[in-house]
Amino acid sequence: MIGCLEGSPAVPDGWPPAIARAVSGLGARPGFRGSEGQCAETALEDSPVAAVALRGLGAAGEVDELALECWLRRTVEQARTNGVSRLAVALPDHPVAGADHAERLLRQLAGGSYRFDRFLARKEKTERTLELARFVPSPGQEGAFQAALPAARTIARAVTLARDLGNMPPNDATPDWLEAQARQVGAELGFEVEVLDVEALIRRGMGGILSVGRGARCPPRLVRLRKARPGPAVALVGKGITFDSGGLSIKPAASMEEMKHDKCGAVTALAIATAAAELDLPISLSVYLPIAENMPDGDAYRPGDILRCYSGKTVEVINTDAEGRLILADALSLAVEEGAEHLLELSTLTGHCVIALGEAAAGLFTPDDDLAAALLGSAARAGERLWRLPLWREFSEEMQGAHADLRNSASRWGGASTAAAFLAEFVGPLRRWAHIDLAGPAHRKEEGSASTGATGYGVALATHWLRGLARE
Repeated sequence: MIGCLEGSPAVPDGWPPAIARAVSGLGARPGFRGSEGQCAETALEDSPVAAVALRGLGAAGEVDELALECWLRRTVEQARTNGVSRLAVALPDHPVAGADHAERLLRQLAGGSYRFDRFLARKEKTERTLELARFVPSPGQEGAFQAALPAARTIARAVTLARDLGNMPPNDATPDWLEAQARQVGAELGFEVEVLDVEALIRRGMGGILSVGRGARCPPRLVRLRKARPGPAVALVGKGITFDSGGLSIKPAASMEEMKHDKCGAVTALAIATAAAELDLPISLSVYLPIAENMPDGDAYRPGDILRCYSGKTVEVINTDAEGRLILADALSLAVEEGAEHLLELSTLTGHCVIALGEAAAGLFTPDDDLAAALLGSAARAGERLWRLPLWREFSEEMQGAHADLRNSASRWGGASTAAAFLAEFVGPLRRWAHIDLAGPAHRKEEGSASTGATGYGVALATHWLRGLARE
């Protein structure tokens, strides 16, 4: 598959004469201009290459990084769907296919063939294997792409891990299961792993995690992974609700099956840790995964309950479907207590953020302008959209309680910011902390597409940010 710009179907240097002739012939076909989405294909006889295809990207001035990424993803998806077993891809001669974007494009190419197929019949799995036979960068960029390949592969593997774990169904992906995944990652990559079970949570007074998990058959817990090294002390906190029914404030039935993705914050944090370890970043990394299942039963927590969190602050429960912030409250307090200098929390926290930004971007909340700039810059380099939203004093005031220090839900207006303001109550004096609400881009629903499900959003941007910290 060769990407071409409008009016310039270029032949990659060094390709065999038969392919060069085929490309020239395709480009000369009546009506073919290389317009966006336009495709021309021809079979080759007496050649190890079965077919050559040109796919248009449109006018050079209208092609950006996102357009090229989408082209790569669709190219690989369509090849796999059509039963192609070996694929060669050539990029056009364009600035967005250059050195500055090499790692991002290689990662997109590596992830383009992703398919969550472990529950499909074996016949379907084996019929849809795809090998990338060759990748041709734009002219003069070969060295840059070769240099970017190791990190791109590492991050792509971490993204795949996040997608695989995020897509697991809730009958398998219980709190026990998620703990086991964390233990496995820790053992393979040299992390110290500690698990706070129900008894330990009670001793520590972690009423947020305990309350949310009370209605489920599988008990809650908090998993911490730690790898101490010389360098900045960084904490990652990820929301691990393995299934969110809404509790007694039960969700409507429509799309409730998507609530298996409410663990995406935790699996993303776990995947980021694998990338950081494999890249051997000189940072002291701790990962906190509060894990629970939010279910209704006779022991479930109720609207009107008042619970005490690890920080000592009390919270009046207004809505049991605002559960993520309660389990995060305990984890955030512990991370700060244990010396985090930089703290990044990731969670599918609110539908309000999806209403504000759609499914294409996550919301960023932080009181620190330098941290915001670093995360926004990392997101741009990684190709993951991130948008900063406010943490004004009014949002904090709205979360103050009448009969407790705080309440876990307020009015429907500004709900993403009031949720972030609630979290801010549990980080104490630490300013270099950020909350990323990835409820929108954490998973997608595309009927008939292999891309349906968890996306692994946040792994690339956070890994890029950690690499920046490691260089400081």
